[in-house]
Amino acid sequence: MAELAKRREQQLELGIQSESNERSSWEKIRDWWMPVEHILYDRTLVWLAFGLLAFGFVMVSSASFPIAERLTDNPFHFVIRHSMYLALGIGLLATVVQIPVDWWMKGSYALLFGALGALLLVLIVGHEVNGARRWIKVGPMTLQVAEVAKLCFLVYLSSYLKRYMNSVQENLREFIKPLAVMSIFAVLLLMQPDFGSVAVMVSIAIGMLFLAGARLWQFFAMLIALAAVLTLLIIQEPYRMKRVTSFLDPWQDPFGSGYQLTQSLMAFGRGDWLGQGLGNSIQKLQYLPEAHTDFIMAVVGEELGFVGIIGVLLAVFAIVLRALWIGRRALRANASFGAFIAYGIGIWFAFQALVNIGAAAGMLPTKGLTLPLISYGGTSLLVSCVALGLLLRIDYEVRVATIKVARGVGKTASARRRRVRS
Repeated sequence: MAELAKRREQQLELGIQSESNERSSWEKIRDWWMPVEHILYDRTLVWLAFGLLAFGFVMVSSASFPIAERLTDNPFHFVIRHSMYLALGIGLLATVVQIPVDWWMKGSYALLFGALGALLLVLIVGHEVNGARRWIKVGPMTLQVAEVAKLCFLVYLSSYLKRYMNSVQENLREFIKPLAVMSIFAVLLLMQPDFGSVAVMVSIAIGMLFLAGARLWQFFAMLIALAAVLTLLIIQEPYRMKRVTSFLDPWQDPFGSGYQLTQSLMAFGRGDWLGQGLGNSIQKLQYLPEAHTDFIMAVVGEELGFVGIIGVLLAVFAIVLRALWIGRRALRANASFGAFIAYGIGIWFAFQALVNIGAAAGMLPTKGLTLPLISYGGTSLLVSCVALGLLLRIDYEVRVATIKVARGVGKTASARRRRVRS
């Protein structure tokens, strides 16, 4: 009997230990994803960001060899340039993390006018490629002003909503003011022309105004007006109309207006479930234009298959969810400026990723937008790193404020206990 009781005790102890191990492993997973207050940075966001940057470097290297050899006789041309931008972007990220969020608030109007000035300057002295004047050469680097303008407009709109959020909810005039500023940006961007960046700015403005509590009738009126304007812009320019018609039926003109999309669809078709293997894409061998920029997801699909595409989608939208989560925590901590910036970055990354992947898969018309953190594009990569640095700084300040509040509450409670004892 004694031996039987001893065995039962041992079995019970083993069961308790296994249960505690299961609980601890679940807690580890939860603590890895959910914010941990004593850690002053969002390590999940850091690892997701660096993972996508590393993946983007590998895919840009794989997709750019053929076109680099044809254009420059150096197959490593784009790899070297991407490495340079990547190192500079990580440096910018580390720098932005050190800058207080209040600095962006105070400098929001300076950033706004600086972005407008840069958009005017690019129309005068900009570098033209394929009929578009979007770039300014700064030494060995080429700066795409529209990417910087997105971030500056986002910071301005966040500061405006911080100051006038109640007025935006109640006063039509205050609701229209940021839309008027956006229309100035849109006109300057369309003069380049850069329809894709206009679409990104519109999505940011709509999403942030909606989150700020704009009335539904104002929101829907704005949507209808924007849809009418976008339709007129598409009809007005023949090349935009061609993009829409080729998107609807690319096989009608597979060697003309539908060439890019048909080659992209072939790449996805060859990839199947698991892909042809890293480096084994055929479409990147002078068949698929812009394989390392706008259509990099087609190369991912061909080389890594459906599994690779799902992995990229999960990683990108995990970053979007982290941005929205940071915005929610900042709003609860009464840091509304940081909250709106975080919300805006989440909307920006989500919309641009959806448009890029949707265009490559034939679900949306091509817009010439890069895939954040993955596609080749120096300015896009740099601005995305700055945005990530902003997110980490916002999260850091919220965590520090939370710890200070918790310590203050703890000190108050302990003082009360001492008073009661005395």
